[in-house]
Amino acid sequence: MSQPKVSNLHYSRKRRELDISFSDGTSGALSAEMLRIWSPSAEVRGHGVGQETLQTGKSDVGLVEIKPVGHYAVQLIFSDGHDSGLFTWAYLRELIDTREQRWKSYLAALKAAGKSRDSDVQVLHFEP
Repeated sequence: MSQPKVSNLHYSRKRRELDISFSDGTSGALSAEMLRIWSPSAEVRGHGVGQETLQTGKSDVGLVEIKPVGHYAVQLIFSDGHDSGLFTWAYLRELIDTREQRWKSYLAALKAAGKSRDSDVQVLHFEP
């Protein structure tokens, strides 16, 4: 199977979504928040299984710049200053194909950790 190739990227600042079209005709949209919390950077993913860092307070994050990296990836610069990690075409395709499952697991992880998507919210849980 050949690697997917991106034919078009369009970022909507208003919606804070990156629309991605692939050369095989498939397409999809990913929110800036989704891209930020699933960044392929070591800061987010760690250096191995179990070293991931749960990203919190990213609901208002946006993209400020998209830089092409050769013909295989882009570097995304986020409004919170995060700029490490290369988003390859294959990884963007994987994010689109798994976005619903990833989103559900992210929300479950936030809940389990007592954290929030919002940067100015503190979540407290009390046991009766």
